[in-house]
Amino acid sequence: MERESAWKKYTDADLDRLEALAADYERWISDNKTERECCAAAVAQAEAAGYVSLADAVREGRALKPGDKVWATSQGKAIVLVQLGSCPLEEGLNILGAHIDSPRLDIKQNPLYEKDGFTLLDTHYYGGIKKYQWVALPLALHGVVAKTDGTVVPVVLGEDASDPVFCVTDLLPHLGQKQMEKKGSEVVEGEDLDVLVGNRLAACATAEEGVGGAAQPLKQSSLRCGTRLVDGTPDAADGKDAKDPVKAFTLKLLAEKYGITEEDFLSAELEVVPAGPARDMGFDRSMVLGYGQDDRVCAYTSLRAQLALADTALATTAVCVLVDKEEIGSVGATGMESAFFENAIAEVMELAGEGGALPLRRALAASRMLSSDVSAGVDPAYGSVFEPKNSAYLGHGLVFNKYTGARGKSGSNDARAEFVARVRRIMDDADVSFQTAELGRVDAGGGGTIAFIPARFGMDVIDSGVPVLSMHSPWEVTSKADIYEAFRGYQAFLLDA
Repeated sequence: MERESAWKKYTDADLDRLEALAADYERWISDNKTERECCAAAVAQAEAAGYVSLADAVREGRALKPGDKVWATSQGKAIVLVQLGSCPLEEGLNILGAHIDSPRLDIKQNPLYEKDGFTLLDTHYYGGIKKYQWVALPLALHGVVAKTDGTVVPVVLGEDASDPVFCVTDLLPHLGQKQMEKKGSEVVEGEDLDVLVGNRLAACATAEEGVGGAAQPLKQSSLRCGTRLVDGTPDAADGKDAKDPVKAFTLKLLAEKYGITEEDFLSAELEVVPAGPARDMGFDRSMVLGYGQDDRVCAYTSLRAQLALADTALATTAVCVLVDKEEIGSVGATGMESAFFENAIAEVMELAGEGGALPLRRALAASRMLSSDVSAGVDPAYGSVFEPKNSAYLGHGLVFNKYTGARGKSGSNDARAEFVARVRRIMDDADVSFQTAELGRVDAGGGGTIAFIPARFGMDVIDSGVPVLSMHSPWEVTSKADIYEAFRGYQAFLLDA
């Protein structure tokens, strides 16, 4: 069974809507490269669409009724949005679930050091990456630094045109003979993924120079040429007699820009991500090249589908949940394995007059969920790992994976045939282009999603998402047609009674 390219069916009006959605998507993933940023953006968009804080509703004892819209977050890294329908919650919910974390490099707690005249930051990679892909490309820093006085300093550095960028260096080919003889997993070792951040001694600097550029100048009194002075007092830490003068100068710039010290790295969450925005790709501009599309392409389209319901009078309550930590097993307080989602639904049911442990269990068991996660798109350069009849093709629409897993479907949720048929009917009725796929050839590898976790409640769950090329690399590729069809398919699913 061949599924036709979605591009064949589009009218000029369809293409206008597709391009508008893709442009907004590119902006969204360019502006939101961490789970914190995605969560904050989702809250802002939800409130603009009329959602109110569930925590505030609980505190005020506010009763919820059909049409009401609430949001809740977990530690600023996961979010759930609920729009209540007219049917009792105990009859089930329509749920979209995606994750907003992506593979990256995390700065260690004690990261800063000087070696051979350079200042570097030590990292630990997060999620499944090919380590050699992260060398010799521009990198940015995103995250927060929490200080002991209770303040939290946001950090975004490397995205503005006036910002400096960073990189992990690579060995030149002239000296890399032994390196090139190693296995791909060993060409670059994890402990070698240190980010180069400085080379300068405190010899000469102007008020406009430093990590912030002209936008946030350093204080003139703290930067002088020649002898280093701080408010007129010699500063040995900046001079040539300092033990680590390059590191000392880096720390001075960090203090001037952000007011942070080396000790503050102990309570920082700083993520190293590719610098720069997502872009149109191809002569025909049919694709998107960008960082973090696994799984923000599904998170974005799920969020947009939820918000697009607007003031629609729903029969079945619609839910969108975006979680953290999927790339490392969905663990922790902000991952799908936590009680965050379950607790949020329990609070909603309480305020809707349907509280209680048993009604909650009944509601979850009666629910239906699309686990919105990306699928491996067929790459003509690596066709041997795909089974053509059961693979996803870019431009052919939303992908449904009845099961994922590895080897004998290990670690997979395997959706029942009746639910697959229901999903087919929903997509056909809405004229959504879709395809079905497995994650490559049997025994070629495999992977998993959050699907098996909510399935433990007894609800129907199936994986659905957008096919991606170069998945888990710094720059991933998607098709605008698939993004558009995912949005349309997710909306149709939420509207199903």
